[in-house]
Amino acid sequence: MKLHYVVFSIVMSLLKPFSKLPGLNTANILLVESEEQLQQPLADVLVEEATFTVNVRLAKTLPLPVENEESRPRIDLVVFIIHLSSELSLQSAEASLKHLDSGYFLGKVCFMVTNARDASVPPERLDAVRKLAASLQSPLLFAEDQTPNGLTTATERLLTILKGAAGLVPMATALYLSNLTRYTLPFDIDQPTFD
Repeated sequence: MKLHYVVFSIVMSLLKPFSKLPGLNTANILLVESEEQLQQPLADVLVEEATFTVNVRLAKTLPLPVENEESRPRIDLVVFIIHLSSELSLQSAEASLKHLDSGYFLGKVCFMVTNARDASVPPERLDAVRKLAASLQSPLLFAEDQTPNGLTTATERLLTILKGAAGLVPMATALYLSNLTRYTLPFDIDQPTFD
């Protein structure tokens, strides 16, 4: 008796920033969060607070499936939401980064961190996120997700970055704005001590 194995593989696509035309006065944002705690509340506030049309897409991880690639709009900004209280959240964001085209790292990627004030969070995890954002020259936002004011403040910061990434700021490009908002490591991190 001969056995035949059929292998089904889901073809995943590399997300590319300039593969589609932009919409008029419209910005598309992709929120990537493995734990799905902050995605929906943040998406709701983003749509409510924006003065332009914002389309929010949600994903647990990247890559995105190929099936609906034709109908998927151009993604102007990818936001990785990382909960410092979860090691899995950081690992998921790191694994998802390899599924982005290099063009996204020219001002179209942002990291948002929650639970930074939690005393139970290991400081090494925050340092790892800081190094990740600095190595990719991407903005790093800290969000207080337990209060309505914290969520509103995080939304205002995201909308400012999104406007630039979507090309809605006259005389400015996403790359120019990313130079102003990117995260850089302080000089004392990773420096040897001579005590």
